[in-house]
Amino acid sequence: MKALVMHEYKKLSYEDVPTPEPKKGEVRVRLKTTCVCGSDVHGFDGSTGRRQPPVIMGHESSGVIDKLGEGVEGYTVGDRVTFDSTVYCGTCDMCKKGFVNLCGTRQVLGVSCDDYNRAGCFAEYVVVPAYILYRLPDNVTFPQAAMVEPLSVAYHAATRTTIGPEDKAVICGVGTIGLLTLQVVKSFGVKQLIAVDIDDKKLDIAKEHGATDVVNSRDPDAVEQILKLTDGGATVALDATGINATLDLCLRSVGLAGKVILIGNVAPKTDFPLQSVVTRQISIFGSCASAGEYPECLDLISEGKVDVDSVLSKIVPLSEGHEWMTKIYNGEDGLTKIAFDCEA
Repeated sequence: MKALVMHEYKKLSYEDVPTPEPKKGEVRVRLKTTCVCGSDVHGFDGSTGRRQPPVIMGHESSGVIDKLGEGVEGYTVGDRVTFDSTVYCGTCDMCKKGFVNLCGTRQVLGVSCDDYNRAGCFAEYVVVPAYILYRLPDNVTFPQAAMVEPLSVAYHAATRTTIGPEDKAVICGVGTIGLLTLQVVKSFGVKQLIAVDIDDKKLDIAKEHGATDVVNSRDPDAVEQILKLTDGGATVALDATGINATLDLCLRSVGLAGKVILIGNVAPKTDFPLQSVVTRQISIFGSCASAGEYPECLDLISEGKVDVDSVLSKIVPLSEGHEWMTKIYNGEDGLTKIAFDCEA
């Protein structure tokens, strides 16, 4: 099969590699569409340490079942599917509690680190355990299904606590995950959604996706603007960036007994205003990846409650992967999110 292989950092080679064979309990999927995740872009230069060459990256994907391994039931060749990016054990304490994202032996497709190297989806085929598969609704396309993985990250974050129509929400950082989080929160009936970013173009896009107000965080009085818009403070703030400045903004933007959900984790450490958080009784929720919320996300797409098509900037041939990954890495304007056509 053809695949994009990273043999050295910042260089992807489109080449022939052995076609994988499914083992017991596994299926082989002929891939149709694979999106590029921000973690793939960061892995492109080795900065994360989790894309060590040689590796086939990619974990946001969809396709058609091509071959069944021994013992697989409930699926047939030709089924249209997407699948979780996480391969979990299903037997540890966290898995039994439903926290498959916190599995002690968790592996992620397309990741190569000190502990394992698991082939990903920048390829024509991938083999995955049948238990992480999800069948696609008839009206969900392959590119839409490839967006379910990042949508599930947004959904998981937005459901770490209860969010409803009475809430006033702030979404800090409106890249791919932030825009999807904004749409998920909107689907919960929230009437006031304030998008915050340093990029006015991204803020304009956030308006198109349902933000009622936008604030550029480069403005020295950004927090004061939010407090005024929310009449004293938001009830919930979600940080999709994960740096000191955005954490601080979220914590200062919520009112008494507010809630802050942390999704992004660009910075390994940040300053923490302990006294302010304690005395205002702020609740803080960490959100790691997703925990199997794919059915809910497929329903949101199928029912038209979330528009993932508008988040995709472009679909390009897998064979041109190096060129397009380089463009994304270099921050070329207009490329918020791209996907590879795995059959081209």
